[in-house]
Amino acid sequence: MPDSPPSPPPGLSDDVADALAACSPALLSAVATYAEELAAYRDAADDTTENGDPDRGTDDRPDDVPAKATLTVKNINDNRYYYWQWREGETVKSKYKGPANGDRR
Repeated sequence: MPDSPPSPPPGLSDDVADALAACSPALLSAVATYAEELAAYRDAADDTTENGDPDRGTDDRPDDVPAKATLTVKNINDNRYYYWQWREGETVKSKYKGPANGDRR
């Protein structure tokens, strides 16, 4: 365990950094998951609007992945991976897309 807390990333407001520092470890984990999913969502939104092509970013959707699926990021062993996710009834289905580290799809 480090002797001191980590430094916030550049550009993070002091208010947000202070609010995060006051959170429990469980809430910080939930916030980290939310931040990863939000980043993936925004990346996907950016990809769909680049060059005015709304279908960009979905061309590589496998045939067995429904159109309603969204692209999410999962952190596994300090690595980031893209997965297609969608709901079928009460079940959430996932299909691996590829690595997300340093690669914008």
